[in-house]
Amino acid sequence: MSITPEPARVELAIEEHRAHLIGVGYRMTGSLADAEDAIQEAWFRLNRLSDDERATIRDAKAWLTTVVGRLCLDRLRSAAVRKESYIGPWLPEPLVSSPEEDDPLSVLVRDEDVRMAAMVVLDRLTPPQRVAFVLHDALGLPFDQIADVLDCSPAAARQHATRARRIVSTAQPPPRATDLEQQRLLGALADALGRGDTRTLVSLLHPDVMFFNDSGGMAPAARRVVVGGEKVARLLFGLAKQYEGALFETVAPVLVNGELGYRSGGLRGSPEAVTAMSIRNGQVVAFYAMLNPAKLARATPRILRKARTS
Repeated sequence: MSITPEPARVELAIEEHRAHLIGVGYRMTGSLADAEDAIQEAWFRLNRLSDDERATIRDAKAWLTTVVGRLCLDRLRSAAVRKESYIGPWLPEPLVSSPEEDDPLSVLVRDEDVRMAAMVVLDRLTPPQRVAFVLHDALGLPFDQIADVLDCSPAAARQHATRARRIVSTAQPPPRATDLEQQRLLGALADALGRGDTRTLVSLLHPDVMFFNDSGGMAPAARRVVVGGEKVARLLFGLAKQYEGALFETVAPVLVNGELGYRSGGLRGSPEAVTAMSIRNGQVVAFYAMLNPAKLARATPRILRKARTS
């Protein structure tokens, strides 16, 4: 597909592929804000091309994917530096929606494998490994095109993807739980917490369950991953006691990266949070709680705005 020089046609090319490009950028960086910034920069670069340069583009989607991929690679490298001084666990920005929404982003998280558990696994990869894995294994791009993004040979790009695949295979998250299983477990957790039933709560948690709190030091939270059913149960009950139940009074189900999670907090000094769960065989194997106000403000503006006005 050739792109005509008119600015309106340039914008049309971006809009036509925006959902795809958001998926590319978010998978690579774990940040909706970074994905949108990369798309905006790609628009500027496309618009700055001369008529002759633009006329040589035969596949707008491939061209834009390559540019967004390069920009996201730069952001991944910058993020790696920031993580070295980050306070506590680092989680991807959650994509929060409600079941009735049907905008492109909500459709994306339902159709694409961007579950929080899968995104956390991607954070184990080096920037080149992550780019190669996302572009090839998730999006099916050829290694010639991936090599252009990474500025390496196709053989080197293939090697990055192979190494990434090996790492991902050793940390494969559980398959997506059914909506019914997610709803049942979320309801059971809320009931056990409300009744102070420690035994039932522990039974709903995998013995090796992990609780990740990402606050960036900007909200009170555990600064290490809490591991083990009894320890996580004590953490949950401790939070309920500390905030006199306010942390869970406002629990509301939301979709977090396409899976059922919950929004909580915001009363009597309790921190606002969005939490996703990973489930295996009817038990929670991981909680991913986002408390960092900066990440919440960027990734969940619609849900949080509704919460503050309700």
